[in-house]
Amino acid sequence: MTLFPGPSLDELRASAAQCTACDLYEEATQTVFGEGPVDASVVLMGEVPGDKEDLAGHPFVGPAGKVLDDALVEVGIDRDTVFLTNAVKHFKFERRGKVRIHKKPNASEVAACRQWWEAELTALQPEVLGLLGATAGQAVFGSGFRVTKQRGQWLEGPGGVATIATIHPSAVLRAPPERRDEEYRGLVSDLRKLAGPR
Repeated sequence: MTLFPGPSLDELRASAAQCTACDLYEEATQTVFGEGPVDASVVLMGEVPGDKEDLAGHPFVGPAGKVLDDALVEVGIDRDTVFLTNAVKHFKFERRGKVRIHKKPNASEVAACRQWWEAELTALQPEVLGLLGATAGQAVFGSGFRVTKQRGQWLEGPGGVATIATIHPSAVLRAPPERRDEEYRGLVSDLRKLAGPR
């Protein structure tokens, strides 16, 4: 407990809803702030909301969220005990006809959102942080971070929190059919470390 506590998650969520620190707010439906219990010991941070998340206003409710749900069940982590968030809080996309296709946020967009996930972590003080995907890893550790090289390793994250990186669940969906099971097994293996002793 700190002597001078910062803003609550509800206060942060309300402030983030008004954020104009980058241009993504102009096209996105809404800010997709993190969600979960205030006493969560595990925080999982993805990259950027997808189409379903942008429309619903909640993180990990689309196809990648279903993959994550299945993996969490396998490793014995109750999703309701986890705080889920993203490194970037607005959906970035390009239109192809009526479909909105996800685009990777650029460095300035990632930097603009740093204030929000840092504030989330400060408010939560979790035991462990799981980074899902390259954008999340680079948001925390810088542009030199490579999920392909550093996934599954315990690292010291912001404020000293034990941190581990893995692929984003969407990477399982994007993989060729013959590789999907292998990619999913790798995700489960990395998440299992979050569930066990550190």
